[in-house]
Amino acid sequence: MNRVAATVLVVLAACAVAAPARAQTDRQIRGFLGAAFAGNTSFVDATKQDAPGRAHLAVGAQAAWLGEILGVDVDVADVPGFFQSPSSYLVTSSRVTTIAGDAVVALPRRWAEYSLRLYFVGGGGIMRVHEESPETPPVVNVSRVTPMIDYGFGALGFLTRRVGLSWELRRFQLVGGSADLPALNGLSFGPERLSYWRAHMAVVVRY
Repeated sequence: MNRVAATVLVVLAACAVAAPARAQTDRQIRGFLGAAFAGNTSFVDATKQDAPGRAHLAVGAQAAWLGEILGVDVDVADVPGFFQSPSSYLVTSSRVTTIAGDAVVALPRRWAEYSLRLYFVGGGGIMRVHEESPETPPVVNVSRVTPMIDYGFGALGFLTRRVGLSWELRRFQLVGGSADLPALNGLSFGPERLSYWRAHMAVVVRY
């Protein structure tokens, strides 16, 4: 079993063990829009304009199960154009896609019944890094899937019994990438490294 598959199995197992009993669970689906920003990476920036450090649109969805204090969530997100900038055409296609399973620690539900409910989240999963250019041979050609960790905090509140809003700030960071890769064919200088912050707002639906 390779490292990525093992990571996915561990995350899924942790979510299954940590999931609260159904009768006591606040079950939620969240669709979100936000921005990925402050990126830092050792992968080659062909634009030479710090494209990863710029703000990029982030879209995704979460499924969350929250008990009185503890819970879990599954987060799936995509950041298109992560290695691209408006004034450079050296990179024609790029994105960072993440799938994460996380443990959640929230304020007790009874404390936040009529206000925002704060929570902290942390876990891990997999990150897919994609970057390519139109030249033949290409200046960059990256397609990597590696383990990652994520952590952050947020707040959520409900407008009605079923529908609400949430806001979240979360950091994503690649871990355990291949070490000391040469800067060849769009790979990284030294050990693989990629991290960024994501801020988003979500529409929350209870079911």
